[in-house]
Amino acid sequence: MTVGFAMMVHGRLHRARQVARHWAEHGCPVVIHVDRSVRRPALDELRQALSDLPNIAFCRRHRVEWGTFSLVAAAQSAAELMLKSFPEVHHVYLASGSCLPLRPVEELVEYLAQRRKTDFIESVTTRDVPWTVGGLEQERFQLRFPFSWKRQRRLFDAHVRLQRWLGVRRRIPEGLVPHLGSQWWCLTRQTLSAILEDPRRPEYDRYFSRVWIPDESYFQSLARLYSTRIESRSLTLSKFDFMGKPHVFYDDHLQLLRRSDCFVARKIWPHADRLYSVFLSPDLATIGASEPNPGKIDKVFSKALERRLNGRAGLIMHSRFPKEGYEKGKTAAPYSVFEGFSDLFEGFEEWLAEVTGARVHGHLYAPERVEFAGGKDIFSGALCDSAALRDRSPKGFLTSLIWNTRGERQCFQFGPRDNQEISWLIATDPNAQISVISGAWAIPLFLSNRNFSDIRKEAARLQRIEAGHLEILGSIYTKARVRIWTLADFLASPMEPLQTIIDEIGPRNPHRLTTAPKMADLEGFGQFLQNLRNQGMQPRLMGDFPVNPPGTGSLRKPPRPYLVQK
Repeated sequence: MTVGFAMMVHGRLHRARQVARHWAEHGCPVVIHVDRSVRRPALDELRQALSDLPNIAFCRRHRVEWGTFSLVAAAQSAAELMLKSFPEVHHVYLASGSCLPLRPVEELVEYLAQRRKTDFIESVTTRDVPWTVGGLEQERFQLRFPFSWKRQRRLFDAHVRLQRWLGVRRRIPEGLVPHLGSQWWCLTRQTLSAILEDPRRPEYDRYFSRVWIPDESYFQSLARLYSTRIESRSLTLSKFDFMGKPHVFYDDHLQLLRRSDCFVARKIWPHADRLYSVFLSPDLATIGASEPNPGKIDKVFSKALERRLNGRAGLIMHSRFPKEGYEKGKTAAPYSVFEGFSDLFEGFEEWLAEVTGARVHGHLYAPERVEFAGGKDIFSGALCDSAALRDRSPKGFLTSLIWNTRGERQCFQFGPRDNQEISWLIATDPNAQISVISGAWAIPLFLSNRNFSDIRKEAARLQRIEAGHLEILGSIYTKARVRIWTLADFLASPMEPLQTIIDEIGPRNPHRLTTAPKMADLEGFGQFLQNLRNQGMQPRLMGDFPVNPPGTGSLRKPPRPYLVQK
């Protein structure tokens, strides 16, 4: 008594030939179904290559298409020939041309010989199925599916919508309870012959011929009618991703496959020479009476699925077509953005770096060049100071910089003169700490030696840009830690907000600030703002800035002094 293999082959015939020969030479009959789409010369070559093995046969061919009854028909033809030609077979194992045995054939034969009456087929009711993708759980048995999902997708979808609208509900054959499961089963001769010789088989075949993906439900449902004992699991290691596509195993999965203790695995990459040479070797190590345990490697697949869907913090998801919004975290580490500080304070970057020990950059998104800390041309990860290269992917530039410098706090300056493409990124990033002195961009204009008409136009442009940026920071979608002061409010007590910011970044020592950056000379700045108003531009982001018109005789109130504790 032995095990027979029914192989479904549609491509990579040289690999199917290797596996079929391996099984046949170890005393297991093999019946091969070759897809009708395979050209005759290739089929003849396969037949000729296996002609020296009397326990290999070829069954009637069908043109197989995924999701249709042709897959079931191919399995039926192979199983019928197996039962007819090889009476010594007590179990029939359905496999594909991309399957690969992971354990010695003798172990599988012995394992099944000890379980002569057991059918190994995953078979669960539709309400208990967690793996269906794209809906159509109950509906796959209630609607009709005459169109190909792959070749006629529009007709397929339209026909489903029409049946839903009409309220179509097919009659399920009496006594049949639909079940779902993996198509890779191992059934006893008794159960399989009962399914194939059932007088009601034409009725069942007609019904399942219009079921969607019947190879996952035909044998899984009918086995429940005839089997005396079902182990609802497959002996074949077959893993699927979140889109329902099978995982492909490569050479570097060798140890992973060994750990599974499964008898057969699919889907093997046809160029995985190492896997084929190791597992088809006559010196393959025996495992013994170990139960197949794919659960040993489930954790690996779970992590791979999470990595593909969510990626790592600061890295985009791993997939063929990465999709924005699927990332686990927008950036890899906390960072700080300062807006207006370098306009108000002279040498602010050097002071902040000294106080905090962080890496403090200038305006990374300045239109002329990227202002890396220390004036560097090249920074970590081969990021260069070219504004043109940076602007090809402004968001990617920031996420790359944070990823490349993990473990070191990054700070940079930002303002309305800079490229605004990252506004939404930093606003919605929980790792961002954003501190804004609104209206501080007017200070460089005040200190410049430009014509006042040009200053007024530039001030109006910058105010419009900053207003839009502040609107983003105030959005309900903002997840960054945002602090905003008007220029007037900040000048009223500059040390308090500076101390708050430094404490949050994490200074080298937890003491109060003992030094302060030098503030720009703002003598006459209030009158400058008034002149802008007089010229028809309304500066509204600076706050209530005092103005002393000449000739009033009033004394100007001195600014509030720095308070520094030692």
